[in-house]
Amino acid sequence: MHKTYFNWSSGKDSCMALYHVLEQNKYDISTLLTTVNKDYKRVSMHGLREELLDQQADSLGFLLKKIKFPAQVSMDSYNETMRGAVEELKKEQYTHCIFGDIFLEDLRGYRESQLNLVGIKGVFPLWNRNTKELLLEFITLGFKAITVCVNAKYLDETFCGRLLDEEFLKDLPAEVDPCGENGEFHTFVYDGPLFKHPIDFEIGEKVLRTYEPSKDDGDNCFVDDEEQHWDTAFWYCDLIPK
Repeated sequence: MHKTYFNWSSGKDSCMALYHVLEQNKYDISTLLTTVNKDYKRVSMHGLREELLDQQADSLGFLLKKIKFPAQVSMDSYNETMRGAVEELKKEQYTHCIFGDIFLEDLRGYRESQLNLVGIKGVFPLWNRNTKELLLEFITLGFKAITVCVNAKYLDETFCGRLLDEEFLKDLPAEVDPCGENGEFHTFVYDGPLFKHPIDFEIGEKVLRTYEPSKDDGDNCFVDDEEQHWDTAFWYCDLIPK
């Protein structure tokens, strides 16, 4: 089998990708790779406390490798740090890596172009899946998740800190992708078929954070050759480990 690491976000899409790829029995997955904001000790973009990420990896039974970035990082610096981390994994004989992306062509192209520089093959087990069907499958399988970050451009405060269930899906506005594939919301998975035990936490406060990204801000924008897309306001729900 191919020695493989998993690009782990701590959310539902990563979890479903892991679930399906383990069923294929083609990849020897031993390591989860997650980017972390070192200034705040939280998962990048999701805002999840690092301690809960650690507990999640332990319950799933995988080693966890963290790549730490400052709160403000340029795209060039981000790419350089990521490339260095992947080169180290390549030296450890990793040949493949897995992503939970579903349909964003530009993001997949970006990931593959960066991996090609190092000689790692990207795997996308959820690619082109129907996102409504995928979320319903996630729920039916018995996975449990909560929203930890929602994009205020698309969703209001009431969607932050909600459990992912059929009511959540029914309440989503028509323009919001059921899996939040366009960045509308992010989640934390705390229980399900792959977990040895659930992750215990309390729901803390909700905070609206706004950003004024610079041209080279790698955390809050994706830059392509023609235009820049910035989302600048997000609701975060703090989860507190018990």
